[in-house]
Amino acid sequence: MNQNNRPLVQALHSFKEQAPASFHVPGHKHGLLSSLPDGMRQALSYDYTELTGLDDLHEAEGIIKEAESLLTALYKSSRSFFLVNGSTVGNLAMIYSACGKGDTVIVQRNAHKSVFHAIELTGAHPVLISPPWDTHTRTPGVLTAEQVDEALAMNPEAKAVVLTYPTYYGVVGKGLREIIELCHSHSVPVLVDEAHGAHFIVGEPFPRSAIEQGADVVVHSAHKTLPAMTMGSFLHVQSELISEKKIAHYLQMLQTSSPSYLIMASLDDARAYAASCKESDKQRFMELRSSFIQELKEINCLKVIETDDPLKLLIRAEGQSGFALQAAFESKGIYTELADPYQVLLILPLWNEQSNPPLKDWKEKMIAVVNNLGKVEDNLILPDMAAWPDGISMLVYPPSSIVDMETEWIAMDEATGRVAAESLIPYPPGIPLLIKGERIMESHVTALSTLIKAGARFQGAIRPEEKVLYVLK
Repeated sequence: MNQNNRPLVQALHSFKEQAPASFHVPGHKHGLLSSLPDGMRQALSYDYTELTGLDDLHEAEGIIKEAESLLTALYKSSRSFFLVNGSTVGNLAMIYSACGKGDTVIVQRNAHKSVFHAIELTGAHPVLISPPWDTHTRTPGVLTAEQVDEALAMNPEAKAVVLTYPTYYGVVGKGLREIIELCHSHSVPVLVDEAHGAHFIVGEPFPRSAIEQGADVVVHSAHKTLPAMTMGSFLHVQSELISEKKIAHYLQMLQTSSPSYLIMASLDDARAYAASCKESDKQRFMELRSSFIQELKEINCLKVIETDDPLKLLIRAEGQSGFALQAAFESKGIYTELADPYQVLLILPLWNEQSNPPLKDWKEKMIAVVNNLGKVEDNLILPDMAAWPDGISMLVYPPSSIVDMETEWIAMDEATGRVAAESLIPYPPGIPLLIKGERIMESHVTALSTLIKAGARFQGAIRPEEKVLYVLK
């Protein structure tokens, strides 16, 4: 198959060139009725629906089928799907396809909230495994095969193991294939939220994708690290344990019946971009990356932390929280992916041979940032947030059973021993500190105090200004 082809992009462009008259949805009529700014309105001229010749995502027979076939060939799956509702819908579909009400599912504790939402919706019972703390990035890391083996021995009835690979910070570890082979020896499928690894398919110097290492279902956020529009994602199936027909069934139910052709075209383009990545492109990327890191290292008080994924860089400033550093960057027009108490996370572009980013300009702005940083916080000695129980843990109540229970708000320093009535999620990255139905431990409260002190933002069961938590009565 010719991976340079972009059948969906080409078809939309050809259709537009015909200057078709619109007596169909959407109501903006190719943007003619829109009062959006010109740059936004121009994109609407490609915002089509399931017209003759443009195929149907949910019953693909033409250009969408061809585009998804190219995706399947690139990732060497048995079938790959375009997702227009983000990786969230991929995580929902793969978990629905593996388990149902009352089933046990083993989950990496630092999973995205969409994984826990999927488990709640299915009515499954999660068994949580806390990964070891990664001291290099000061974040929760990845699971070991020994941890998964112990969880399977304790829960032989488990219907699936759900992993996050890489972590949001680009940590992959070395044990994924061993974990996959272990699970398959128990006839347990491995479902992988690889949201931040869509670019791994281009090969070294990037880590190997979970789909290459034998995972049954893998979900990619193409919009995170490839040039796709927000909400554009992929799902790949390669399994004797999970039916691709079942995946397709749930995607039809869970995805919108009016998928965005702009998002799908951007997925077609992102696939072609990844497929076109040559050794010279990767060499150019690494040269630019090395130059950028060197520029950063020449700035006093900034420290650069590299991770397993070359696309990720962590930046720390002595005596400053990550949130303070992020605010200082933003004051100079530099927007980072996220901040945590210790650092900010940068996601680099997947530069190619034609890329020529303004590294010197970025350096000058960052020097200005450093010069304008506030007073060093003498007492900013933040403990590592190893908040979760070591090893394997269970929830007090399955999240799906909590809907009708009585709840209340209580002071945070009185919450130890109580049960969370909603998940508590520092955002970004969207990894719950507490899961709905989980017993609140002193370590949770300590980590929460650290986050509040450092300036974190939250979703869910907390009013940080009042320092109260939402719990079961």
